[in-house]
Amino acid sequence: MGDPAGIGPEITVKALQQDSVYDIARPVVVGSSGILRHYIDLLSTGQHLRQVHAPFVQDSRPGVIDVVETGSVTPELITIGRISASAGRAAFSYIEAAIRLALQGCVHAVVTAPINKESLILGGSHFVDHTTMLENATGSSAVTMFLVDTLRVFFLTRHVSLQDSINLLSADLVAEGISTAVQNLRRLGLPEPKIAVAALNPHASDGGMFGTEEQHLISPGVQQARNCGFCAVGPVPADAVFSLALRGKYDAVLSLYHDQGHIAAKTYDFERTVSVTLGLPFLRTSVDHGTALDIAGQGNASAVSMIEAIKTAARYAHAYASGNAQLETGTS
Repeated sequence: MGDPAGIGPEITVKALQQDSVYDIARPVVVGSSGILRHYIDLLSTGQHLRQVHAPFVQDSRPGVIDVVETGSVTPELITIGRISASAGRAAFSYIEAAIRLALQGCVHAVVTAPINKESLILGGSHFVDHTTMLENATGSSAVTMFLVDTLRVFFLTRHVSLQDSINLLSADLVAEGISTAVQNLRRLGLPEPKIAVAALNPHASDGGMFGTEEQHLISPGVQQARNCGFCAVGPVPADAVFSLALRGKYDAVLSLYHDQGHIAAKTYDFERTVSVTLGLPFLRTSVDHGTALDIAGQGNASAVSMIEAIKTAARYAHAYASGNAQLETGTS
């Protein structure tokens, strides 16, 4: 349920008001019942809380929120809307418990509400985000994909400066990025995905008029990937490639840097953009927004992204598990 001082618990309660969520999933919340109860009362939703333990019951239904209680915090121990060590420790405990449940096979996927980096550090965590926690706990290398409608976006570089992302660019890195995208899309049930690589410069440099990266780095990287049997095209001008993918011309776009892909997805539909973490032993999805401490506790937070994250997890969980099994056995 994310940081208990942020909007995570609120959007969790709101999302679980939706019958459509229960139509495709059996949601179980990992968190603190006291915080959830606070929001049920605040929002007057009339939902009931039921503490559960793995293996979970079969009669999941609207109106009843099943909770794996970590016993971390109560409303009296934190101040909603404020950064604190208590909130950070609680958020970390929820993630640890969810990972254990997933690794034990008790759940098919994990959906995460937002956490606060500063609270985590105050609470003693050595990790500042979900991804590093998940990688450390599973011994995996995580891959992020953005999903909104038919648009899927992978990232060649992410949390580095724009200058560093350009300096890191190489033909080998492009080829590796395409390979990573293809392998993870296969895990999701797309056997032969077509990947488009976004260009770096305007008009894909117009044959070298506006830079040479397309000619000397990106195109050779695409060709390397094609030589390995992957279906890849590019560089495709960045002002067109995302729109073309939305219309079905490509199965995914490889964005060269963080904002190139983020801007495209979030401009199209900010609330419905879902972050999907691949490369783990289990599927993880997440809302693509922060804890919004400034509005926490007011009852005004939108649950659209949480609803989409839950539905995305339910939609792809079995295909992803099957894809992982095939990788482990060496089948295709």
